[in-house]
Amino acid sequence: MNFLSHYYYERDNTNCYFVLGTVLPDLLKNADKNVIIHPEKLEHPDPRVNALIGGWKKHLEVDRHFHSSAFFAEHSHALRLELAPVIAGSAVKPFFLGHIAIELILDNLLITTGEVNPDDFYDHLQACNSDVIVNFLQFSGMDDPDIFLRFFAMFKKERYLHSYAETQHIAYALKRICMRVWPTPFTPSQENAIDNVLIAYRQNIFNKYMDVFDVVGEGLASDTEKMM
Repeated sequence: MNFLSHYYYERDNTNCYFVLGTVLPDLLKNADKNVIIHPEKLEHPDPRVNALIGGWKKHLEVDRHFHSSAFFAEHSHALRLELAPVIAGSAVKPFFLGHIAIELILDNLLITTGEVNPDDFYDHLQACNSDVIVNFLQFSGMDDPDIFLRFFAMFKKERYLHSYAETQHIAYALKRICMRVWPTPFTPSQENAIDNVLIAYRQNIFNKYMDVFDVVGEGLASDTEKMM
């Protein structure tokens, strides 16, 4: 799941560090794809750092339930089939595109149907103290936390998740993600074709997209019961 889909499960949480933790794996990957840390089994004396660790664990749990869901299997596959012919000749793999596309569409739907407020999400991120974040990253084994802090400052300043409210911007967000691996992933005509596919697909799942959030939520609740 993407940023706002993870936030959906913490939209009533008042702990900014836990909220940040739920998106931190993806933020860190965006900041430096070469950094790999596994803080999920750690424990720290500072409750704020532990909240970040708790949010990190929640991220992994949500992704596990989402990626094993029938919804994800069905729609990532369907999008792969629809996108494959329009990106013919591109180095981008249709499987990768289908995977990311359904996640971006879900974020768009959460915003446009009022399920989440991006400003509330950014307020949580803004409330987190940089020293606590550095403490967490160093404790988790990251050698140069400044790499993340520079990216994080830009992420908060740009607030580009607001652009997900514009359905036609989903294709642009998809392009930005692909550009981390392929400098020029699509031609202008391919971008337009991708845009048309995503707009139509969004409309197709508009009335049933919340089903997957319910399924993941039930999986999280089941995990909690097993731990009790």
